[in-house]
Amino acid sequence: MKLHSIQGYIQKIYLIEYEDKLMLLDGASRADVSTIRAYIEETLQRSFNDLTIVVVTHMHPDHAGAAHQLRRLTGCKIVSANKKTDWYSGTDGWLMHLTDLALAWWMANRMGIPKRNLWYSRKLKPDYKLNDGDLIPGFEDWQVLETPGHTDRDLSVYCANESILYVADLMVEVKKQLIAPFPIFHPNKYRDSLHRVYHLNVKTLLLAHGGKSELNQQRFEHLVTTAPTRPITHWR
Repeated sequence: MKLHSIQGYIQKIYLIEYEDKLMLLDGASRADVSTIRAYIEETLQRSFNDLTIVVVTHMHPDHAGAAHQLRRLTGCKIVSANKKTDWYSGTDGWLMHLTDLALAWWMANRMGIPKRNLWYSRKLKPDYKLNDGDLIPGFEDWQVLETPGHTDRDLSVYCANESILYVADLMVEVKKQLIAPFPIFHPNKYRDSLHRVYHLNVKTLLLAHGGKSELNQQRFEHLVTTAPTRPITHWR
């Protein structure tokens, strides 16, 4: 197994390579489709159709935006959390979807990156809905862990054999400090998720915003201490 890190539009993209298949640990953004294709075909010298699984950890633009398009292009399967309702459901969901797109463009502007088309469906149609601890089909050395708080359906992707954990937006690294992301919809669940990740004591911790990182006791305590104790959301 090989782990590849790709610089995406506003986030890190992680690609897992096996001899006969590839898996993305998250669904990236719509602007990342060409980047992912170029990396697979030009850097790895492989067929784009070797991409067989795309995990969507949650529904934000830089984590779900490329999933449907990648499936159309490669025939890959989409994995998500097993939830009965869509994250962006109803009128509030529609408004939140627009707001999250605006936040993604704002972040790109802060990073000095030109504006790109990020539009994607607010309703995900996954092939596999997995529960906490379920193995990823075709990649049974990997499993999904439910780590909610940022949203109600956040997944982390874990390989116990290699002690690798991708936590998506569970934490963000800014100026060499780990901080909580925005938004935090469920602060109590968020702290539970932090404790769960900390006690896994993984060798390789992967962040969507910050790259490879470390969660030692000092950084963990700072993260827990500074995390919000009440919901910090679009409406609050």
